[in-house]
Amino acid sequence: MLIVNLAIFVALLLLLAILFRKTQKLGQTVFIGLLLGLACGTLLQVNYEQPLLSSTLDWINIVGNGYVRLLQMIVMPLVFVSILSAISRINQTSSLGKISVSVLSTLLITTAIAAAIGIAMVYIFGVSAEGLVAGDRELAAQTKVLSRADQVTGLSIPAMLVSFIPKNPFADLTGANPTSIISVVIFSAFLGVAALSLGKEDKALGERIVQGVDTLNKLIMRLVRFVIRLTPYGVFALMIKMSATSKWADIVNLGNFIVASYVAIGLMFLVHGILLFLFKVNPFDYYKKVLPTLSFAFTSRSSAATIPLNIETQTNKLGNNNVIANFAATFGATIGQNGCGGIYPAMLAVMVAPTVGVDPFSVSYILTLILVVAISSFGIAGVGGGATFAAIVVLSTLGLPLELVGLLISIEPLIDMGRTALNVNGAMVAGTISDRLLNKKF
Repeated sequence: MLIVNLAIFVALLLLLAILFRKTQKLGQTVFIGLLLGLACGTLLQVNYEQPLLSSTLDWINIVGNGYVRLLQMIVMPLVFVSILSAISRINQTSSLGKISVSVLSTLLITTAIAAAIGIAMVYIFGVSAEGLVAGDRELAAQTKVLSRADQVTGLSIPAMLVSFIPKNPFADLTGANPTSIISVVIFSAFLGVAALSLGKEDKALGERIVQGVDTLNKLIMRLVRFVIRLTPYGVFALMIKMSATSKWADIVNLGNFIVASYVAIGLMFLVHGILLFLFKVNPFDYYKKVLPTLSFAFTSRSSAATIPLNIETQTNKLGNNNVIANFAATFGATIGQNGCGGIYPAMLAVMVAPTVGVDPFSVSYILTLILVVAISSFGIAGVGGGATFAAIVVLSTLGLPLELVGLLISIEPLIDMGRTALNVNGAMVAGTISDRLLNKKF
């Protein structure tokens, strides 16, 4: 049966390839791949025992995980070269400060709004930590959470900010640290400013530097386009894995928390649309253009891996300035994540507070929680599991127990998909708003 399963999988991949070749509509093909993956994964889980299911998914994961690794392969070169290329063409270095302030402000403000929405959903749906049962998986997850908590004990905001500054850019280019993306952005920005300074002293040398960087940028962008064309097949395989491995019994047991989480995520998408409308961007056109990118973020559960798609969508479909798009996509992968850094830790903090005798809906607690969530959203790793780190930081800062993070492990992947899509959308919204706000005057 393994061979039959793989033959059907290959046939569906070919079907997606034929569909894309005829229509040349990447977004439509990605969406079809997502639906096909959901259906195929559900059928695999219903019809096969664990040994055959695992062996089938091992082969299917070659496509899904392989696509994610290809995207991860181009993240650092893309961030480094595209930001260096963009900055080397800016007329005034002061524009970098305006871009950074605009992007970061939008990310942090929307994260604070997301935290407020998460708090409201816990109140409306009456979600609490009572009655949660810790099985073997949950107990193992609790141990892992507590071990990760040791890494953030005594973590201060100044120390976190210092960690962004690269001490070894070559190590950061390999993604050695959770904040490597931000470090690469800072290193690229300094190199770009240096190129601008050389250009003012020696115009001919400055032009040669710009031409060399631009050539390298075009090469990387061509590589990015090759990889992005594989998106429908990657999404298809990733969705099969998700739907085939989801524990539906766990989903039913924790359904109230899942519903509350997705209502909060949906409301935050609505808030994004309202903000876009205020800056004269049609929300319906916007969401139509960004749907393929959100689909990949949803299935991959990785904000970092979505950076290439994020940048291409902002520049080619939304018309955002290249510098702003790069800053928004890279900062948004590790700072101010609306889903992982905003909604999730806020909901957990409200659910846990009553267990230690704290009124979670007092004005003072809510204001403190929103402030802590916004500040703690700096430096969240843009990969699957970043929400766990954010929750640990927030709960530790407020002096709350961490066990609930482990108790929710059974439904973590399901909620994380929606959170990641929201994270990526928040980054694109920050880029779009900053682009309209600054009016491209640089």
